[in-house]
Amino acid sequence: MNSRPLIPISSDPDSPCVLSPNALLTTKTVDCDEDFSHLNIRDVYTTQWKFVQVLAEQFWTQWRREYLQTLQSRRKWQQTQENIKEGDTVILKDGDQHRNLWPIGLIEHIFPSKDNLVRKVLVRTIRDGQVRVYVRPITQTVLLCRNAL
Repeated sequence: MNSRPLIPISSDPDSPCVLSPNALLTTKTVDCDEDFSHLNIRDVYTTQWKFVQVLAEQFWTQWRREYLQTLQSRRKWQQTQENIKEGDTVILKDGDQHRNLWPIGLIEHIFPSKDNLVRKVLVRTIRDGQVRVYVRPITQTVLLCRNAL
């Protein structure tokens, strides 16, 4: 289940890595049975740390380029979709920052319009250790996950 790709698999032979939940959890994209017996323990830890850093950087680059943009579709509404609800987790779009740095927030309150569609939301985020509250139109939010309750 955790090895199921989050994005379509690339047919490019130079990019064999597949972005999956397992890649995020284990920071491994391929099996690596490297022999470190010829190195002393400090070199082993340094080598492994560098390897994990490279894998993390590869993951976040791939996540930003391939997966983040799939979270919000920009098609014209052809059918009604379920409204955002209080307790849903969203990413707040911020035109001043790169989208990989957009803050994650929680919907605190919704503002439905006369036609009962949610047009604005009150979002609580934590930035630099401080709780901040924003009122944003739903076009400036990207739904990450719905509240389970």
